[in-house]
Amino acid sequence: MAQQLAPLALEISPARTRRYIVGKRIVDFLGAGILLLVSLPIAAVVAIAIRLDSPGPVLLRQVRIGERGRPFMMYKFRSMFVDADDRQHREAFRRFRDGEAIGAEPGSNAPVFKLTRDPRITRIGRWLRATSVDELPQVLNVLRGDMSLVGPRPALPYEIPLYEPAHRRRMDVPQGMTGLWQVYGRGRVAFDGYMALDLEYVERCSLLLDLKLIVLTIPAVLLRRGAR
Repeated sequence: MAQQLAPLALEISPARTRRYIVGKRIVDFLGAGILLLVSLPIAAVVAIAIRLDSPGPVLLRQVRIGERGRPFMMYKFRSMFVDADDRQHREAFRRFRDGEAIGAEPGSNAPVFKLTRDPRITRIGRWLRATSVDELPQVLNVLRGDMSLVGPRPALPYEIPLYEPAHRRRMDVPQGMTGLWQVYGRGRVAFDGYMALDLEYVERCSLLLDLKLIVLTIPAVLLRRGAR
């Protein structure tokens, strides 16, 4: 289990009043419940496809770092081979943090700040990641209160030591399934831009912004912006 980070001594934004916190939880619970019901037929097909494509479990359970540095078990549809080595991703994240482009957009010279050619990914896993369908099981995390529908993406434990102190402010709010980075950045934005978007969300967070980002996530996913 990941080591728990010390709680961050940060001044709470006026936007994060008790009314906002309660309202956000209501939106999360209702939204995640609806998404769960709507996605059940897709989940059934995906589960069969994963089992036919490669041996191993349908769901991946992965330790992530949540709000205030609390570790939790995040769920995803398995898109990698069982017992895949994480050293390549660790190195890719270090390069991302250092501002290095990791690839290029197919058919162009546009840099990509995301690991695009990963031998650990299964055939069905490539489609799951390109369409973000692998993220659907996280509605269970939202229903449990581990995550929110909207917020910075929860980091892997080995990513946190590579942060600058100011970057830890991104963990001052519930971590989410979608957010500013997912809608406006993803693999097209370098590390500094990624952190800037997350920190902007921390400063601006409101129910209106959350609802706007939920709506904007739909075309971002359908058009596969920055996803590979």
